[in-house]
Amino acid sequence: MSNCFSGNEAVAYAMKQINPDVMGAFPITPSTEIPEYFAQYVANGEVNTEYVTVESEHSSMSVCIAAEAAGARSVCATSSCGLALMYEMLYVAASCRLPITLACVTRALSGPININNDHSDSMGARDTGWIQIYAENNQEAYDNFIMAMPIGETASVRLPVMTCMDGFITSHAVENIEFLDTEVVRKFVGEYNPENYLLKKENPLAVGPYDISAYYMEHKVLEAEAMKAAKARILEVADEFAKISGRHYGLFEEYRMEDAELAMVLIGSSAGTAKAAVDQLREQGVKAGLIKVRVFRPFPGEELAQALSKTKAVAVMDKSEGFSANGGPLFAETRSALYDLKQRPHLIDIVFGLGGRDLKTEDVENIFARLADIAATGETGPVYTHLGQRQRRK
Repeated sequence: MSNCFSGNEAVAYAMKQINPDVMGAFPITPSTEIPEYFAQYVANGEVNTEYVTVESEHSSMSVCIAAEAAGARSVCATSSCGLALMYEMLYVAASCRLPITLACVTRALSGPININNDHSDSMGARDTGWIQIYAENNQEAYDNFIMAMPIGETASVRLPVMTCMDGFITSHAVENIEFLDTEVVRKFVGEYNPENYLLKKENPLAVGPYDISAYYMEHKVLEAEAMKAAKARILEVADEFAKISGRHYGLFEEYRMEDAELAMVLIGSSAGTAKAAVDQLREQGVKAGLIKVRVFRPFPGEELAQALSKTKAVAVMDKSEGFSANGGPLFAETRSALYDLKQRPHLIDIVFGLGGRDLKTEDVENIFARLADIAATGETGPVYTHLGQRQRRK
């Protein structure tokens, strides 16, 4: 079935097809439409979901945690400062091994106040123990949400999953989407049958008790091992999804990387602009390529290093400022991943798109021109720079 839907509509429709047990709902731009659309499905009796309206995003995640701990499949949606307000509870969800699915519609964090897209919200939560999967377009936003539950609910993983899409650019833009039949989706996702849960009378337990030093580290190691196991499970689910959809996904997408000497690494909707620029450069004889990171947690370090091993110069594009004085989070991960290569490409970081600042094809072409100079001279120049900002007056 094909339809023109916005990204928010597509995710809400995926939720409808899955028919979760509980939704913790609180509005924040630009994710507000997801609970709004889903509320219509609840009101019309098209789902059996317990729709819980709360007083804050912190509370919406608390609802999801309580419900998931009780054995109910739970979903949520948020953005920006809403995700930041959930911060404490994100750790609780992951450490209690509760596979909640959260649709994060990425948006700049205050301050100053800004409602447009960058990745500062999701990247701020990158080390909370949640799996993070990013979409380039509406189709991927729909597909990723459907794949999230078979990933997170697997016994070897049991971690919450954050499916991320770019605010407004993806969430509100309308595109043609290929939907799966609802029966196919429900069979693919299956039922949530946790081994242990609060309401299981045969095995009473506590969830989230005080964890003394004699046990805390062991539990954190188990959580870390679960994140490692998630990588293989993500690929297994992608293979299963390809069989029902014909759409293939990996940990990242390689675009014209077969013989690429110059490459760009980035996340999200900006990949569409960059792909168009790569095509133009290829027509000019430039061996340009692109890697779009889809899965940021767990980070595909070994795989990414292998994909970049034959390149000469690489630009990592961060849509989030790291404030480390050394670059953004994607650059830190990529640089670390490439460290063990015997022959590494020159690497630079470019922070771009903050607060919704546009990335144009000519910007991408200029970056590749810089990479060509780096490859030819071996001189990197400033490793960490920003793109598109106005210059300060003297």
